[in-house]
Amino acid sequence: MTPSRTRIAPSPTGDPHVGTAYQAVFNRALARGTGGRFLLRIEDTDRARLNPQSEGMIYRALRWLDLEADESPEKGGPVGPYRQSERLPLYAEHAERLVESGAAYRCFCTPERLERLKAGQAAAKQPPRYDRLCSALSREEARERAKSEAHVVRLLMPSEGVTIVRDELRGDVPFENALLDDQVLLKSDGYPTYHLAVVVDDHHMGITHVIRGEEWLSSTPKHVLLYAVFGWTEPAWFHTPLLRNADRTKLSKRRNPTSLDWYRDQGYLPEALVNFLCTMGWSHPEGKDMFSWDEFVATFTLERIHLGGPIFDLEKLLHLNGLWMRSMTPAEIERRILAGSFTRHAAADATLLRSAVTLIHDRIVLLSEFDELTAYFFEDLAPKRAELVGKLAAADVSTALGQVQAALAGLDDFSAASVEAAVRGIADQGPLKKKDLFMCARVAVTGRPVSTPLFETMAAVGREVVARRLAAALAQIDSQESP
Repeated sequence: MTPSRTRIAPSPTGDPHVGTAYQAVFNRALARGTGGRFLLRIEDTDRARLNPQSEGMIYRALRWLDLEADESPEKGGPVGPYRQSERLPLYAEHAERLVESGAAYRCFCTPERLERLKAGQAAAKQPPRYDRLCSALSREEARERAKSEAHVVRLLMPSEGVTIVRDELRGDVPFENALLDDQVLLKSDGYPTYHLAVVVDDHHMGITHVIRGEEWLSSTPKHVLLYAVFGWTEPAWFHTPLLRNADRTKLSKRRNPTSLDWYRDQGYLPEALVNFLCTMGWSHPEGKDMFSWDEFVATFTLERIHLGGPIFDLEKLLHLNGLWMRSMTPAEIERRILAGSFTRHAAADATLLRSAVTLIHDRIVLLSEFDELTAYFFEDLAPKRAELVGKLAAADVSTALGQVQAALAGLDDFSAASVEAAVRGIADQGPLKKKDLFMCARVAVTGRPVSTPLFETMAAVGREVVARRLAAALAQIDSQESP
């Protein structure tokens, strides 16, 4: 295949959005699969909403997901600059070309006039659109007024006929020109709007495939017209389905977390989130839900993108994250926990830390769950008397745990196998049934009725810790003041 040049173009106006990563997986996969290039362009022309920290957050999020671009403001490249605020002369030059060719015109209408126009159209139940008052100005008069008056540059849309957008996922999509507004291309502050900048940039950066969300489909006829008046070849258009909430409304932070930083901070694995996003609007040829990035690239085709609105199901993502956790070695999970600062026990004994990770390997779903699942490996949780005794006779529990204490004290080998043999021996002859003894010992040693495997846990925390916790449990049971 011919190498493709694709791009994403996020705006640095807030937290990096899952929608950015959703578009990145398709654009990057096509570039990788065809031996092409994947670009990141920062569209920072909305100066009112610009967040100075947001650009760096976008880079960090894409690095975390291993979706970095080949060319970007951060990395540079042959068709830079890749930040729109650094390309203003280029937009001004192209806006002037459009004005001189008659494809665009200067508009001097004040915000107040435009508001009155909009209000009048609303009252008359008409769609809001500019009335082309300034299109009647001669080119010479407009040029002269532009020397001293604030103005914008508007695209002159055809007033009749139909503009066809050839969307590769939808076929030919017709738009009635009479319903399309004369879009502002260059604002009075010299900054371009999205419509001018995206066409100029995509052309000069050699973008061959525009893969973006379907919310931009309604703007595409204006882009098609711009390509035509400039005499440029259009890229291939692919408008992907929007991510949806469970009720099929557009994904929004009011109903679902949309910040990529939130998923990182919650302890989701980047492999799992990317895998999940790959299944949004695309299906694996073998029907698989779990697959690696390399497998995605090897099997990805644009034709397999389907238009049904994909549901961003957090429960499904959580399940997939658990599968990815269990596909990793305990050593790799430990590395991720430490690298992401998901534990306050980073300074703990390395062997104990590894044992804790190993024993929760089959139940941890998020990296952030580590401390909650393993607290008793690193600290005494001190269960209450009622938790230790339950519905059993306190004297029987005290006797049984005393026997466990004595048996373990005499062990030369404090391995899981030796501890288990000793405790089972007590269960065979002591005052408590096996399941009751195991439960009492579990609560005494871990402080919880549910924990990692009991004997492996006892061996991991060690002889001294187990002895201390059993002694504390016995003191609690024998205390008449304890509830």
